[in-house]
Amino acid sequence: MSRSLWKGPFAEIYLQKKNRIQTQSRRSVILPQYVGKEFQIYNGKHYLLVKATQDMIGHKLGEFATTRRKPNHKKKVRMRKSQK
Repeated sequence: MSRSLWKGPFAEIYLQKKNRIQTQSRRSVILPQYVGKEFQIYNGKHYLLVKATQDMIGHKLGEFATTRRKPNHKKKVRMRKSQK
């Protein structure tokens, strides 16, 4: 469900103060004044460095710090008859 237009986009107040910000607020929207700033966004385990660009305006910070890893399945090693 989207936020109503009369309220405007949600962004934490402290995000506007510094040039490089470490945050856990994945719900904040990237505003035009954030372009060029670096954010360290928490993904649940560690912080990922993201630099805001013009194309990111209107998206949320959490969209750029994925929380899930791609599964890494181990391959079975088969021994040849000559190696036995």
